[in-house]
Amino acid sequence: MYATSISANTNNIPMLDGSNFKDWKENILIILGCMDLDYALRVEQPPSLTDASSAEEKRNFEKWERSNRVSMMIIKCGIPEAFRGTVSEEVTTANEYLVEIEKCFVKNDKAETTTFLANLISLKYKGKGNIKEYIMEMSHIASTLRALKLEVSEDLLVHLVLVTLPAQFNRFKVAYNHKGEVDS
Repeated sequence: MYATSISANTNNIPMLDGSNFKDWKENILIILGCMDLDYALRVEQPPSLTDASSAEEKRNFEKWERSNRVSMMIIKCGIPEAFRGTVSEEVTTANEYLVEIEKCFVKNDKAETTTFLANLISLKYKGKGNIKEYIMEMSHIASTLRALKLEVSEDLLVHLVLVTLPAQFNRFKVAYNHKGEVDS
């Protein structure tokens, strides 16, 4: 039963592809947390056991060791074989492994800004689907750009929406463009 649960949950982890690190890591942490396997991520590795170790120290070590081992398996399950080679084999803890993967795949803000800006500029309403959803998508991209410290004013966003609307919205465009003249 427990192995089935782990298998079902790991199937929900998106495969790391280099552009989805943030979502991938969030999914990993949620799944490990929900399965109560994140102990090794939350608690520092206990010292190695000795003959003088107490029963409680042995339990804590075994709990941490199991959590780390299963966490590493689940983390590696969501990483293509080609990417696994980027992490040194000397890395033995799930925490260290996540840090090393993050170093390889953390996004460059400039590249991300360029991608979102290109998406905003190239987005066109094709006349299918809900116009409100289209405008909300453009607004979401603009707010993402603002979070990346590229200011997209509301006026610019409105003009981008109007410019990308097809001919069937010409009356709406004319009405919007003349709105300022009528109000004056």
